[in-house]
Amino acid sequence: MPQHVPSPLRTASPRTAQRLSVLPPHPRRIVFLAHRDLDSPNAGGSELLVDQLADGLTHLGHQVTLLCGGPAAHRDYRVVSAGGEFGHYLRTPSAFARQVGDCDLLVEVCNGMPYLAPLWHRGPTLCLVNHVHTDLWKLRFGGPLAPAARLGRRLEHWALAGAQRRNLLVAVSPSTAHALQEIGVERDRIRVVHNGVDEPGPRADRSPEPLFLAMGRLVEYKRIDLLLNLWERVRPVTGGRLVIVGDGPERERLERLAGPDVEFTGRVSEAEKHRLLCAAWLLLHPSSVEGWGLVVTEAAVRETPAIAFDVPGLRDSVVDGETGLLARGESSFAAAWCALALSTRRRELMGEAARDHAARYRWTRTVEQFRAVAAEAVAFGRREPGDAPCQ
Repeated sequence: MPQHVPSPLRTASPRTAQRLSVLPPHPRRIVFLAHRDLDSPNAGGSELLVDQLADGLTHLGHQVTLLCGGPAAHRDYRVVSAGGEFGHYLRTPSAFARQVGDCDLLVEVCNGMPYLAPLWHRGPTLCLVNHVHTDLWKLRFGGPLAPAARLGRRLEHWALAGAQRRNLLVAVSPSTAHALQEIGVERDRIRVVHNGVDEPGPRADRSPEPLFLAMGRLVEYKRIDLLLNLWERVRPVTGGRLVIVGDGPERERLERLAGPDVEFTGRVSEAEKHRLLCAAWLLLHPSSVEGWGLVVTEAAVRETPAIAFDVPGLRDSVVDGETGLLARGESSFAAAWCALALSTRRRELMGEAARDHAARYRWTRTVEQFRAVAAEAVAFGRREPGDAPCQ
């Protein structure tokens, strides 16, 4: 079994629900600040989470606005673009004042680069964190850009532990909650709200030939290059195909690295995504860190087990030895890949366990948990200095 990080805090549901009678009504007007809209070609799990929350809250009667950078699409909730994907960080305060005006709760989605909303917004604020980027700054800005990496890391840590010091923070997994504590966020201010998943449509057929699937944005920390190297060791044992779904800045380089029996599909439709997740024998997730690993749960509801490294986020979404396998190194990843590929019965049992485990995570429950925390965040934000935290 994996060595799960013990949850240092309660999740959003039982004890939060007990407090709702003494909290103010759920905030009606909610604004999300996020890097991208789901319509962006670079959208990923964070954008899907925000979309599900915004859409779910809208259908519960809330007035929701997403203020973001880059392209924005029409949705059931209001979407406002504050400008370019990166330049919008500077324009967000003025765009908020000009195009939004006011709200009952501002939700800052912090994915590395913060908006520093508590410095310019006077009302209640809630910070949503997928994962703390501590070590990813070095990966993104190496060599001569190392000073930028150090600056980004310090800014992120100060924003989460300092600028947000009077607000609640939502983490998407116990691993993210633990990372927040490691940089100085008090445990009493952290709530865990897990990602959900939709109930899939009718199952598509499993591939009769070995089919292995990796899915996500093609960026450095996803380590698809490592997966391609491991495939050269695994392919002579298992045969079959490795299909990589997704797009991103790494795609051209990765395609040059790829050997035989590797297919890059780019972004695919939801119908094709469903077909591939059903057809795959295994989902492969070589990422160095995740907030949760949403695609693991998406595969699990289709009875497809996952192999991943034992890293933050993925050790939360994969139950080692039950719904998939967690590897401690490259050789153990390759060995796990071969072992499950060669054992149909073991894959089927893990797939069934994965499906049952994933039944705990549905978007409707995620929205209800987040809604409860939103009400709590309003009360928390209205405390006077020196007041005790909500209990």
